[in-house]
Amino acid sequence: MYRYDEFDRTLVRERVAQFRGQVARRLSGELSEEEFKPLRLMNGLYLQLHAYMLRVAIPYGTFSARQMRALADIARRYDKGYGHFTTRQNIQYNWPRLDQVPDLLNDLAEVEMHALQTSGNCIRNVTADHYAGVAAEEIEDPRITAELIRQWSSLHPEFSFLPRKFKIAVTGSPHDRAAVKVHDIGLHMCRDANGEPGFEVLVGGGLGRSPFVAKTIREFLPKRHLLSYLEAILRVYNQLGRRDNKYKARIKILVHELGAEAFTELVEAEWAELKDGPVELPAGEVARIQSYFAPPPYETWTGEALEAQNREFEVRRFEDRDFARWLRSNVAAHKVPGYAIANISLKPEGGVPGDISADQMEVVAALAERFGFGEIRASYMQNLLLPDVKLADLHALWRELGRHGLASPNIGLVADIIACPGMDYCSLATARSIPIAQAIGERFADPARQHAIGELGIKISGCINACGHHHVGQIGILGVDKKGEEFYQITLGGAADENATLGKIVGRAFAYDQVVDAVETIVDTYLDVRANGETFNQTLARVGFAPFKEKLYAAH
Repeated sequence: MYRYDEFDRTLVRERVAQFRGQVARRLSGELSEEEFKPLRLMNGLYLQLHAYMLRVAIPYGTFSARQMRALADIARRYDKGYGHFTTRQNIQYNWPRLDQVPDLLNDLAEVEMHALQTSGNCIRNVTADHYAGVAAEEIEDPRITAELIRQWSSLHPEFSFLPRKFKIAVTGSPHDRAAVKVHDIGLHMCRDANGEPGFEVLVGGGLGRSPFVAKTIREFLPKRHLLSYLEAILRVYNQLGRRDNKYKARIKILVHELGAEAFTELVEAEWAELKDGPVELPAGEVARIQSYFAPPPYETWTGEALEAQNREFEVRRFEDRDFARWLRSNVAAHKVPGYAIANISLKPEGGVPGDISADQMEVVAALAERFGFGEIRASYMQNLLLPDVKLADLHALWRELGRHGLASPNIGLVADIIACPGMDYCSLATARSIPIAQAIGERFADPARQHAIGELGIKISGCINACGHHHVGQIGILGVDKKGEEFYQITLGGAADENATLGKIVGRAFAYDQVVDAVETIVDTYLDVRANGETFNQTLARVGFAPFKEKLYAAH
């Protein structure tokens, strides 16, 4: 994984010192909260409903056991003993005291972490496929691209005060696990007719009050032109994006209003001025960054040795039904024979999606070192994973995770819910999200039932800003306020993968005490009408909304 150089260290240290002075002036009264707001936001500090919240960057979701231990220590010293993983592969602390935030940032800097550009009208933390570098079907490791973008975009003088926040995601596999089509810029690695790797460039995706799926503005961009093309896109947006209305300031609105074809023409014209100039990627720099992502020292098994290991693994799976269930949902294929990708669910029964205690953080750090190469990943689904676990070690890993409440066998299933903090924390929210997620998780707690239902994504947002990605949930839930009461609007049929689509509203909203029953009715209806192992969206496409509406509104 990437290691800071002297430029990274200097930048972060100087920013911590600068922010310490800004905090001191706020505490002394020299700065009002309004004057302090843009300064704190550029350092990842929000003012939430009850307290400040600090959002810490985990670029492309990759971090180390050492960093996880530091995050655990921060949770104990500056928060209430836990952290919260988000849909941008970040971690948030919900209760830091303002006077302690500079010390917290200094502790982060000790382990090569920071909170720069996790907020504000700038290029936010760059996200990537959480299986990057280990997925069997991958074209190239997208973290190399994401790190190049991180270095290019950090405190970029031209793009530090954009019309609105800006989000970029990268995937290197045909199957999109990074939700690139609902980002301001999505980069989907592909190959041209000669087999050369490059990018399909998508622009104008995003959720919130005006959701859009991104449009492809270039079918194939050679890798060497990556930064110059991104610069062209950002320049067009910086010049033409609206600054008079924050609800219409995102690039998705600009692409929608101009039309994808006209927007593409503007970008291509801008790029013509930049192409083959100083913005282009220097080959030596690409090689330097690529070296940080070299494969770890995998063991190699062939012939009888590999067969023996596989036999032992299969025996364990056959003999232990609970282990087999966990394998089925939480373990994915690895590109190296004899290894696997082990997902760690942060969605226990009745738990808060994405929350993890300091003690659990330390457990994950220890397991990453014991069963891997000390590397941990955060997914945009608010879960964690260990990317390099030997097949022979999976049973021991599962047992250790189970001892600490981290072995829920529900990755990708009905209880693997994405949820924003909602009205429990967020001053923008109009309804609660966390209690609904907890209640749904409890309703579908039985692992056998979850596996019988199969893959099904539920996503919950507590307001129209859609931090819970409800628009792209197969079942999406949006909390709304109706005359002081909480109601929940349900959408069906969303997806965030390579076939990204926005869900459609099924009908009138449900009251707080009705919504969990409504979700169960939807799931039961799906099981009644699905055929031949169809996914939820395949069934919905075949039968339409009518069976679901009939059952929902007859029952409620």
